[in-house]
Order: sequence, then C-alpha cells, then structure tokens
Amino acid sequence: MRNQLVTQLQSKGISDTAVLEAIRQIPRHLFLNSSFEDFAYQDKAFPIGAGQTISHPYTVAFQSQVLQVQKEHKVLEIGTGSGYQTAVLCKLGAKVYSVERQNELFKATSLLLPKLGIRPKHLSFGDGYKGLPQHAPFDRIIVTAGAPSIPQALMAQLKIGGRLVIPVGEKEQVMTLLIRKNETQFEKHELGEFKFVPLLENKN
Repeated sequence: MRNQLVTQLQSKGISDTAVLEAIRQIPRHLFLNSSFEDFAYQDKAFPIGAGQTISHPYTVAFQSQVLQVQKEHKVLEIGTGSGYQTAVLCKLGAKVYSVERQNELFKATSLLLPKLGIRPKHLSFGDGYKGLPQHAPFDRIIVTAGAPSIPQALMAQLKIGGRLVIPVGEKEQVMTLLIRKNETQFEKHELGEFKFVPLLENKN
C-alpha cells in the first residue's frame, strides 16, 4: 500500500527521491486512530484529535520537497500534530525541533515517536507563532497549519539562505515559500492553494 501511495504521489508531481523513500518507509497507519487504519495509505486527511488533522500525504510530500532538506539541517516544525511530518523530516536526516500547542497531541506524539525509533532533536509544547528562539537560527522552517500572515518571529529565526514554507490565508491557503537573502530581504514564491486547519496563537 505504501508503494502504491508513492506511485500516486509521483503521478501528482512529487519527484524528490529522498522524500518519496521516506514516505515509503514510514508506517502512516500508526499515526492515525485505529478506525482509519484501513484508509491510511489513501491520499486523504484524517482527524487526529483536538480538532486537528493529519495532512494529505501529497501535502506532506509537497512541503518536504519544497523545503529541500539536507542531512544535518536544523529544521523547525510548527505543528507536530500526529508526528507524521516530523517522522518524514527525521528520515530525511534533519535535526528536527518541533512545537505543538495541543497538549493532548504533544503527549501522544512524545510517546509514539520513540517507539518507532524516530528521534527528533527537540519536541516542545507551546505557541508556534513564537517559534523556538532559544534554538534559532534554523536552516529550514515548516508550518503545518494555515496562518493569516507569516509570523515575524519565524522569519527572524531563519538563517540567511534558509527556506521557510507556510500555508498563508484564512479559509483557503496559498502555500508560500520564503528564501532569506540577507538580514532584511526575503524572496517570496506562491505555490498554489491548499487547505489546512488554522494556526492558532496564544493571545495571553
């Protein structure tokens, strides 16, 4: 079923062999509620609790491909969720620092990933809008929820030459890539429409 999923992703334009191989290796069904296990390798999103969803495999593959992750890259992930995207990034050889604001998901993922032999550098429970300034700067930043605009804190935590991929918009989002050119300038690319749960900010 995983091989069939990879073939489907290739037909949709995913060409990064490392990303495809990571998806081939990771047991997505273990990141889902058992009632969805039979559908785990379809290109669909499913609820994972706390009002959140696990993204379509195509979305995970697309964001991972756009990031152009290389081994040993420091990657900040905003929205750990079920940990599936985290697992893909770890398989790509990244040192992953991930933030989740839903405590229920944070606890579940903190237990699940080590059981699967997947070891991110740092998992934290907190506000993704703020990023992780204490661990910055990052080679890559990935946001897995829709934001009305790109948080300034995340832009500040990106290395020069680094890539940030984030879905931007309210109801529908445009996948947006920022490449940091220097201290003050970013190159922006818009890469098509996607649908994500909203990126929530702690207002206190």
